[in-house]
Amino acid sequence: MKAQLDPQDTAVAADLAVARRVLTVEAEALNTLARSLDGQFVEALDRLAAVEGRVVVTGMGKSGHIARKITATLASTGTPAQFVHPGEASHGDLGMITAADAVIALSNSGNTLELSDVLTYAKRFAIPLIAITAKAESALAEAATVPLILPDAPEACPMGLAPTTSTTMMLALGDALAVALLERRGFSASDFQLLHPGGAIGKRLLRVSDLMHDGRELPLCTADTVMSEAILIMTECRFGCVGIVDAERRLIGIITDGDLRRHMDPSLLNCKAGDIMTASPRTIRSSALAAEAVAFMNTSNPPFLCVFVVDEAGPADAPVGILHMHDCLRAGIA
Repeated sequence: MKAQLDPQDTAVAADLAVARRVLTVEAEALNTLARSLDGQFVEALDRLAAVEGRVVVTGMGKSGHIARKITATLASTGTPAQFVHPGEASHGDLGMITAADAVIALSNSGNTLELSDVLTYAKRFAIPLIAITAKAESALAEAATVPLILPDAPEACPMGLAPTTSTTMMLALGDALAVALLERRGFSASDFQLLHPGGAIGKRLLRVSDLMHDGRELPLCTADTVMSEAILIMTECRFGCVGIVDAERRLIGIITDGDLRRHMDPSLLNCKAGDIMTASPRTIRSSALAAEAVAFMNTSNPPFLCVFVVDEAGPADAPVGILHMHDCLRAGIA
């Protein structure tokens, strides 16, 4: 049960005022950051896009936490990346960084002592170094191949000490780099699904071709097939329907369990499939999202449980698969 808060309560009003102040301060800083972007940002993109190895992201303390998130965002959007802890780097993890990589180093002050060995290593092996810092006259900015300087903005805490606004800007700038690289590469929803096979994102991006049945599982016959044989095909394939194809293997009709019930009489088994079928059955593209197929089957009038799949690249109306509602439900799509 939600707590009923009295908007006139002084303590409640004070808490809300603090929260709104923090969000306002950080939002204003992000707007300032957006306006400050210039050719340095584009040069950083050029360096990162040209990397043959990985983008190594590093930072200490709160900057390190942000660096881990930036690493994950880059990796999940098509830019191979890994996080290297600057302290561990000084004790052997520098070996994770190669001459084919680029480094993104985060430090608000730009003078984080633990970063010094990473900076020296990058200089020694001519590894591109992108700095994200608030201080243009700092060791990090001066060592960087491309320094990205955060605009001057107050931290959101009342003492001006806790990393709040600065880490928000770092995170947002990392997102900007990742998304700009994504768009440069033409990273598609299909690429995204490949890297996110699990979870809600993966399910939303599943396509009909990922779930459909094809090959020998397809229940198909011709219009001249007698119904006794057509019913055997329906029973064997267990989709509750059979598709009717012509001599060029184009789908011209469908017979469902409902059609059988409507035509049930002693002569049914001797009829031809073409006499019983419903012409011009509905189909769906193999490239359609599985969620789109579920909506298609649920919102049709009347709704149906199976749909034949066609491929835009193949012959028109030639079935390449069949999709059942249960396939979608088993995949977690509803």
